[in-house]
Amino acid sequence: MADLPDQVPFEGLHPRKSAGRRRLSYASQNSGSLRSHNPGQRVSSALSIRSHFSYAGSETDQSEIHSPIPSRHFLLQTESQEWLNSAQESVTSSRPSTPLSPISPTEGSFKPPSLRKTRREPALSFSTLHELHQSYPNQKLRKPPPVGSISSRIHAKSRADSQTNDNVGMGRRWIKWMHRNRMQDRVLVCSVAAALWLKWCVGLSGYSGAGVPPLYGDFEAQRHWMELTIHLPTRQWYTYDLAYWGLDYPPLTAYHSWLCGIIGSLINPKWFELDGSRGIETYGSKLFMRSTVLVSDLLLYIPALIFFSRAWHNTRSKRTQGLALLCLLLQPSLILVDSGHFQYNSVMLGFTLMALNFFSQGRDEIGAICFVGSLVFKQMSLYYAPAIGAYLLGRCISLGRTKGFNLFLRLAATTILSFIVAFLPFLPPFSPLSGISDPITRIFPFHRGLFEDKVANFWCASNVIIKWRLWLSQPILVKISAALTLLGFLPSATSLVWAGWKVMESLDSPSVPALLLSSKNSERGSISSVNTNSTSHKITTTSNNTNDNTRNGNNGVVATPTLPILPWAMLASSMSFFLFSFQVHEKTILLPLLPLNLLLSGASIDSFTFEWGVLVNNVAVFSMWPLLKKDGLAIPYIALTLLWNQLLGNNPFRKPSKEHYLLNYVSLTIYTLILTLHISEFLITPPNRYPDLFPVLNVLVCTPVFGFTWLWSIKRSVEVAWGVGLSLS
Repeated sequence: MADLPDQVPFEGLHPRKSAGRRRLSYASQNSGSLRSHNPGQRVSSALSIRSHFSYAGSETDQSEIHSPIPSRHFLLQTESQEWLNSAQESVTSSRPSTPLSPISPTEGSFKPPSLRKTRREPALSFSTLHELHQSYPNQKLRKPPPVGSISSRIHAKSRADSQTNDNVGMGRRWIKWMHRNRMQDRVLVCSVAAALWLKWCVGLSGYSGAGVPPLYGDFEAQRHWMELTIHLPTRQWYTYDLAYWGLDYPPLTAYHSWLCGIIGSLINPKWFELDGSRGIETYGSKLFMRSTVLVSDLLLYIPALIFFSRAWHNTRSKRTQGLALLCLLLQPSLILVDSGHFQYNSVMLGFTLMALNFFSQGRDEIGAICFVGSLVFKQMSLYYAPAIGAYLLGRCISLGRTKGFNLFLRLAATTILSFIVAFLPFLPPFSPLSGISDPITRIFPFHRGLFEDKVANFWCASNVIIKWRLWLSQPILVKISAALTLLGFLPSATSLVWAGWKVMESLDSPSVPALLLSSKNSERGSISSVNTNSTSHKITTTSNNTNDNTRNGNNGVVATPTLPILPWAMLASSMSFFLFSFQVHEKTILLPLLPLNLLLSGASIDSFTFEWGVLVNNVAVFSMWPLLKKDGLAIPYIALTLLWNQLLGNNPFRKPSKEHYLLNYVSLTIYTLILTLHISEFLITPPNRYPDLFPVLNVLVCTPVFGFTWLWSIKRSVEVAWGVGLSLS
């Protein structure tokens, strides 16, 4: 989320925590210290000052470079600086030069401060500068456009930004109120407590398979796995009575079930009697099972979210960190699936998020171990594997031949060792070598077919016209699915590897891209001068050991410059798997939502990322509506979705903004279709010939949104690579 009203948004430009108190309005800058200059100098100076505090409000802006390392976009250093004819700043500085105070003595005149409280105008975004630059393409740099035309357009843009910023959410107002009343230390505790309370309230509703014998649902499946793991030897875990919820997740899920079953048996052994407890739905057993989800969240997922808000938003204000955490904690889709439908997806996502957090700290080996933990808990984490694997490979390449090869060996050793430890009970001497085939065949069920239920992906949507299972055999469909999935994630994965190669080339050259040397605090490298060129984007360094620090895996720079590309690549990869891979369930949309929400938490409220991210979240919840309806979760579905949108300040029926005019109308159209389908489903009974009419219409509404998100994530991967100084050409 963007910083709150008294903070300057980070937006990947000038990270600082208290610069908001020093921000000046355009009027105050022209009324005092700038009054003594001639009109051309006044406009140029005002714009140069305002450019330091820019908002990012469109796709032409540089805002969405989401990274724990402060970085500047090249638009600040080249095109805008060249057009404004202003002095360049050193990229090592974490805050801009302090503008002249409007109440300080100047050469011209002195104007006393006004005691009347006035609303501060938002800063200019680079979209405004870009628009002004295009409006006067033939104007020489030293002869800026007339003052009046620029001034009127600046104030018009400022008024539009003010209207956008006035549309704040309930969560933003609550956090501001807590800070104003000096209760900022309680924001974290209150946010976590609110999330746990909401999850517990959702747990009081229905769940998968409640009172529906003989197989019941996912609730019974999770309980049954606890039952069989505490009573049977490990060699029978993946072979025992497969017709009744046979275990089909990797070993870490089995170990988790075993631990929960042991604890539950100590409380009441009847809950987990072998075969005799099937279908048990007592109050005590349900209370215990619901509690295991909350405890799992408290032990892994919630700490991972807190770690993320501190590591990836460390240059942001405490209010922004609190708002980002609140946005992630109360994300409705995960709460409805885990605490409602009943699963443990938060454990898988928590391991993945921990891996990202350690990557941001430069601890690649620990991050690799965490990601293996995610893989051996649920195989759906493979959706992230191409992006994370490409990131680590690019990381090794960027360090050069010697240090990169050493890092590659360490990563390979830790990854292989982690897998061996996870599968150890199924390997010799604890089990015959053939025993490893039992979990593998259960984990990857290609025999089940292309898809089962109506899922908002390519196969289900296109199946309305092309009956794939009638035209092609299952082996051919598996190959086509694998090929499409590969083509889907290949661009983003390739960009990460290529970016690592460009980092290595840049560090070997005498001049280094500006953003490759930006790091944290004292680890930034000594840069004495900035030689900016609009085509090369290079700077000259005077530190002899800058390249060594950048190459020094975990000691010099905390993370590789390609790190900001990773969340976008993860979004592209996971969405590619969701759209094109084999045997996808509607709940699998949770995997693309994780990187999307991480990016959403760092986006300004008027950015495309924020508005589209909120839309995709709402569409994702709607895509699971047939499942949630079956589980009796209609009321939590409506309540959580409305609450989350209210917290973020999203109102799809507000007046469209000029910056995202088309997006607003697309969003309004989609929300109207969703509302129409809900009302129609409530009032109209589908004909007997088409019993799945509304689930199919659900798929047809949601699939285009997910498809565009996949294409958009690939586009943003390339743009962010350019934004941090890595040309992919």
